[in-house]
Amino acid sequence: MTDRDASAVSLLISKLENLTGCGLNMIIGLDGFVDEIIHVVDKRQSFTDYTRINLIKDFGNRIVNAAGLSTNIEYVVQQTKLGGNGPIFSNALLEYGVNLTYIGALGLPDVHPVFKSIADKADTLYSLCDPGKTDAVEFTDGKLLMGKYTSLSLITWERFKEVVGGAGNIADLIKSCHLFGMENWTMIPRMSEVWEGLIEEVFPLIPDSDKKPIAFFDLADPEKRTSSDILHAMKLISKFGLKFRAILGLNEKELYEIAKVFDIQEDSFRSTAEAVYDRMGIYCLVVHPVKEAICVINGEYYRVEGPYCAAPKLTTGAGDNFNAGFCLAQCLGLDPLSSLLLGVGTSGFYVRNAVSPCLNGIRDFLQDWRDGDI
Repeated sequence: MTDRDASAVSLLISKLENLTGCGLNMIIGLDGFVDEIIHVVDKRQSFTDYTRINLIKDFGNRIVNAAGLSTNIEYVVQQTKLGGNGPIFSNALLEYGVNLTYIGALGLPDVHPVFKSIADKADTLYSLCDPGKTDAVEFTDGKLLMGKYTSLSLITWERFKEVVGGAGNIADLIKSCHLFGMENWTMIPRMSEVWEGLIEEVFPLIPDSDKKPIAFFDLADPEKRTSSDILHAMKLISKFGLKFRAILGLNEKELYEIAKVFDIQEDSFRSTAEAVYDRMGIYCLVVHPVKEAICVINGEYYRVEGPYCAAPKLTTGAGDNFNAGFCLAQCLGLDPLSSLLLGVGTSGFYVRNAVSPCLNGIRDFLQDWRDGDI
């Protein structure tokens, strides 16, 4: 850690020292998944003992070598847990003590038991449809998310309005919120229609404010969507600036995918991020590669290194935990460097412990990181 980052971490710890309850109101949606965290067997020694395929390349070679033949691949389920960008994002925020309303794919007629941690802590739940399902096949150098998303096709603007109680009720919820998160655009086929409905029917019911709430967007790997769909979504996100401070959160791969559809061809990571930010015309672009994190706010570029973990317990959800820490800091009015550090700290804690931190937990983690003890 650089001296500058160590000083910034110390400042962040002091800002969090007396924070016992955030008092922040948040509305998050719209997805919901039941995730099975999976390891792939390389060699099995007995019924209980096996060695794992650790690298995606080795897994890929196993598949490629079966071309024209066949092969047997064994999955071992490590954990069944709540999944989806929205629920994992929400779960992390709830650990920090926020007041949260969740609108998404949580199950019908009853909320699926996997979302119990959200149901127990959230103020209100609105379930739109059954959750999707994901096989999260984890390796030490990344993960492969194998999804079944059919149920999410039921999420439409009309369904959203019906369940939440109409445009007026939606507007009332937004008027009192500090953060409005609309996550997982890629896997919800009609999410853009929901955004259009909000802009056209709800925005006129929300008075202008000098202190705009935050709208946070996580696309969730848009590679499979067409360039025209992505460009349309980017234009809609920009329009959220009418009533919100819009933040677009990306990982490194997603940054270059967005740059490609904008026909941006820069020669560095930084210049690419700055060019995408300029094209979007939003309050903030935040990007979280594996070992660092950056944001561009009000035209200024900020960067911090993260507490990299070479042997994580869990990586699925690491980005959502980063987003939770970053957005919480922004809602609290913290500066960009503090926001990035709370983001990488929250993610760093999560990948080491396979759970999201509480306020006491993140303060201890940040102190250990600053002191070189992790």
